[in-house]
Amino acid sequence: MEESRTDETLMLAYRDGDAAAFEVLYARHRGRLFRYLLHQCGRREQADEMFQEIWMSVIRARSGYEVSAKFTTWLFRIAHNRLIDGFRARGRLAEFEVEVGDAESDPPDYPAPDGEQPERLFDRAQLAGRLVTAIEALPPPQREAFLLAAEGGLTIEEIGNATGTGFETAKSRLRYAYARLRNELGDLR
Repeated sequence: MEESRTDETLMLAYRDGDAAAFEVLYARHRGRLFRYLLHQCGRREQADEMFQEIWMSVIRARSGYEVSAKFTTWLFRIAHNRLIDGFRARGRLAEFEVEVGDAESDPPDYPAPDGEQPERLFDRAQLAGRLVTAIEALPPPQREAFLLAAEGGLTIEEIGNATGTGFETAKSRLRYAYARLRNELGDLR
């Protein structure tokens, strides 16, 4: 039943002492929040640290939580602020690190499904690498707008609210990000 409730209702329930409501919120948003952080700061260790800090901020803020925006907008605003603090502390954007899986794993003893064949996996890995490179090459405000839309599922208005910018600025950043990505990956059409 918890899964059918809105994020805002769950956060209010958590504020009022329902720990199970927090578990549902965490399960719903942990993946895309972590991916957003990883793409923004570029290093798994930093993303892990920020991820934990952001969820701790949610826990600390629960007693004063009021619905003033969508939960995701509120959550990603916390993430945005934490990232800005991190960028200021480091004085620059971090370089992106791509983790490679365990190369010493034994291959399966059975044939992989068609979509899991090595040549298809290789093609997808190359495509993913190009996409990551293209996203990394975006100017930071455009990359953030794109990631908030793609990973956070935020609307333009919510992106503006999360980043402290106006609707038109958020819309422009997102439009330019999509244009740059289309230009960079145009040969894939």
